[in-house]
Amino acid sequence: MINKNEFKKIQQEMHKIELKREEVIQLSRNIITVSKQIIYAAQRNDLKEAEKSIKSIKENIKKLRKININTDTNINSVALQEYVEAIAFFEFVKNKKIPTKESLGVSAEDYLSGLCDLTGELVRKAIYDVIHKKFDEATIIKELVHDIYGEFLKLHLRNGELRKKSDSIKWNLKKLEEVMYDISMKGNN
Repeated sequence: MINKNEFKKIQQEMHKIELKREEVIQLSRNIITVSKQIIYAAQRNDLKEAEKSIKSIKENIKKLRKININTDTNINSVALQEYVEAIAFFEFVKNKKIPTKESLGVSAEDYLSGLCDLTGELVRKAIYDVIHKKFDEATIIKELVHDIYGEFLKLHLRNGELRKKSDSIKWNLKKLEEVMYDISMKGNN
């Protein structure tokens, strides 16, 4: 009636898939954690510490890319978005540049989602810079967020997760404009 050998093979196949799925979830969690460490170090201008974490995250990204499986949690995509955010923030702090999608080796959606999240970190950095009277740095950040916002306006995004995330850019730009307005009203004391 039923081929029990076939079910045994299916069971083994399902077990292998589950092991891969768990590996993707664990790698993704590590990438998310290390991304936060990179951002935290870069926010404090501890670029040496951030660079150590970047080596670690790149190793995990390589491992994640080698595993060809989709998880029902989509955590691998979240990890790649966090990776984009962390590396982009680090590169901005260090070199005043944002890496390209190609240089990071991610999908367009993960890249754009990471840039959306980046703008929140840039607001934090600008406020830190203002507190420490680095007004020129804060102005550069405002201009960058303004440019990112302008590029997103050209994308004509549909309603979805990326569209929702892109709305955060507008609010982050508004915060920066308010900070810069307050500085201009009070003078650069």
